Amino acid sequence: MNCKRKDLNKRMGPVILIFLALLLLPFTAKGESKIIKMSTTTSTENSGLLNVLLPEFTKETGIEVKVFAKGTGAAIRDGIDGNVDVIFVHAKDREEKFISGGYGAYRLGVMHNDFVILGPAADPSGIKGMQDAAGAFRKIVHKKTTFISRGDDSGTHIKEQAFWKDSGVELKTESSEIIKKGKKLALSFLYPLEMEKNYISIGQGMGKTLTFAEEKQAYTLSDRGTFLKYKYGRKRGLDLEILCEGDPNLFNPYGIIPISPKMHPHVKFELADQFAKWLVSKKAQDLIAQYKIAGRQAFFPDAIPKGE
Repeated sequence: MNCKRKDLNKRMGPVILIFLALLLLPFTAKGESKIIKMSTTTSTENSGLLNVLLPEFTKETGIEVKVFAKGTGAAIRDGIDGNVDVIFVHAKDREEKFISGGYGAYRLGVMHNDFVILGPAADPSGIKGMQDAAGAFRKIVHKKTTFISRGDDSGTHIKEQAFWKDSGVELKTESSEIIKKGKKLALSFLYPLEMEKNYISIGQGMGKTLTFAEEKQAYTLSDRGTFLKYKYGRKRGLDLEILCEGDPNLFNPYGIIPISPKMHPHVKFELADQFAKWLVSKKAQDLIAQYKIAGRQAFFPDAIPKGE
């Protein structure tokens, strides 16, 4: 009996060692997990771009990226609180304040797309073909047609607020409370006083906003990438059209910011730094340039023009 047990132990010994080695694979020599947490805007996820970029990064480096997709405001708050290792967002003024406040180590410009004003094909406000975003917003107000706002303090919501200010219409400040990941967040936003019930703020991401705007046959502001994914990248499509585009103010740059280890010593800065620098490498910039939805380019690389 003892001989059999010794023989079994000899055979199981290598198996156990291999098993233990596999368990240790996700960790660095320092015992640090090779998984980083990233808060990013919903557009990078909803557009499908992350499904292209992240597997390639992991394949090259062994580093996995755990994604928390939310509005830019919430993503930046994650960085301020030290809940993530890196943020990938699109609200440059806020990003620069984040860095000047000591929360971000640095910012790298990764890519851009643009915002577009969407609406029903019937276009009751008559904005089709306009290249003046603030003017289009003004016409939506005067026609008292319905506008759906994300209302979630995202980069898209921030841009929408800027257009209301530029439109010259009378505005009112409204306070609301939204729930994100089980947490209540207090927000204040501007909306056109003249629109009354025709302005609907839903406190949701871009995908749900597009779906709701389609149901209401209403106007909304979207990043182009998410619109293309919902319009052409799904079987069901999206019954909304681009009615206003081309205004330079619709330009939408994205930046990657590793969280500063001086502010939050626990963050995995070395891994986040590796990821940020990979995103501006030729390999990643080529992937961004080549990513298309139904033959339409969704994002344009900024670190290496045209991915070259």
